[in-house]
Amino acid sequence: MSAREEILGRVRMALGDASPPEVPRHYRRTSTVADPVALFCERVSDYRATVHRDLAVLGELCNGRVVRAPGVDWDAPADSPELSPAELDAVDTALTGCALAIAETGTIVLDGGALSGRRALTLVPDHHVCIVRADQVVSSVPEAIERLQPGGPITFVSGPSATSDIELERVEGVHGPRRLDVVVVA
Repeated sequence: MSAREEILGRVRMALGDASPPEVPRHYRRTSTVADPVALFCERVSDYRATVHRDLAVLGELCNGRVVRAPGVDWDAPADSPELSPAELDAVDTALTGCALAIAETGTIVLDGGALSGRRALTLVPDHHVCIVRADQVVSSVPEAIERLQPGGPITFVSGPSATSDIELERVEGVHGPRRLDVVVVA
């Protein structure tokens, strides 16, 4: 018998017949948000993202070297796995859509699909522009979870990348883009 098996055996004996307790699942599944799109715009801007309500701003936002998610219709090269992290680092702006957006939390949900693009596309460039259609905005997290398709990478984005050090000084761009522009369209 290995040391690992012996230790686990002792733990099992000490616990006896300890089955996990039943977890209550009575949390709220729906929301009564009157205007989810307005609430989403308010909340996402609270995270220091800039919110726009007209696609006409894309020309101003997407300057320099732009790479887009494959499912986004825009006059820029589409991202592909052949682009290395170093090549993505030279990109000025990543342009994507999203799978969903959550009003109550001001969160954009990226699912790795054609509109969202691969994770590296939204994590490496310094500027992320995300197009959110009004019909993609759901009120609550449980509503978003119900609509998402399991099986691929899912990233929840709430504002530009930010972290704080021990002295609680906020630093942006350490784990993703420093700037996030969200274009919400009908």
